[in-house]
Amino acid sequence: MPVMLGTGAYRYEVVDTWAKLPPGQEFDADVAAVGVDAQDRVYAFNRGRHPMVVFDRDGNFLRSWGEGVFRRAHGVHMAPDDTIWLTDDGDHTVRHCTLDGAVLLTIGIPGAPRPYMSGEPFHRCTHTALSPQGDLYVSDGYGNACVHKYTPDGRLLKTWGEPGTDPGQFNIVHNIATDQDGWVYVADRENHRVQVFDGNGKYETQWNNLHRPCALHCCGGKQPNFIVGELGPGMPVNRKVPNLGPRLSIVDSKGKRIARLGGDNGPGLETGKFLAPHGIALDSKGDIYVGEVGVTDWKTSFPDTPVPAVVRCLQKLERV
Repeated sequence: MPVMLGTGAYRYEVVDTWAKLPPGQEFDADVAAVGVDAQDRVYAFNRGRHPMVVFDRDGNFLRSWGEGVFRRAHGVHMAPDDTIWLTDDGDHTVRHCTLDGAVLLTIGIPGAPRPYMSGEPFHRCTHTALSPQGDLYVSDGYGNACVHKYTPDGRLLKTWGEPGTDPGQFNIVHNIATDQDGWVYVADRENHRVQVFDGNGKYETQWNNLHRPCALHCCGGKQPNFIVGELGPGMPVNRKVPNLGPRLSIVDSKGKRIARLGGDNGPGLETGKFLAPHGIALDSKGDIYVGEVGVTDWKTSFPDTPVPAVVRCLQKLERV
């Protein structure tokens, strides 16, 4: 029997064996982020031997690239001109690439982080998003607590944010998205919220009632919905508490939850469960692709269980 998640207009069939890789090229590490291009080809940015793996919509392998370029995959943003922005938190860079892997622009100095919590770009940057005018926002991320805004050609315009819990402050700024009106949405992971800013970093509001929001995807259009990937508990004291995720939540443009997928009974490898949803993309049919960092998260979720030989890191949720 198919496994279904969600309710009402937001019901999805889980297709967790969707990706078909050639023998010997199975994913051997986390899929940190996912993107979908205008032809519904799916780009899985991962921490294995082949950093970018490309599939067609049916999960057939097309090609791979990025070997020797990326140190630790973290974020994907698909640009409207059929190029791709890739964030590497292992070498503190953002690279703008063609869809076959040619590097067009590198922002940041590979392997040279700026001082910890200095606010200078970058120290383990996490993700990118483009404004309607083509300006680039970078969430920066683990060793900083800020967002940087760049011109399309890589000139720094401004930086905002600092460590803390007040409006405009961050505790692991983990993901970032924009909408067609230019609002900027920031997954402030360990503050359990998404903060909303105008295009120049002015705080507007925040969405609460989220648990460690990690992945963030804007579904597009006026007053768009968003898909939020929430991590499960991160501490031993609440590791086995139910109803905290990991899960996906679908919210409207005001942050009101309209659907929730999974997460009632904690993490797992069973079909219909998540391990650590870290990257989300949507195709033209409304199907959701989820990249997970289950290998990295395993010791947090299952500290007394050896890591299995195969840990699911990419699944598809097909809209019904």
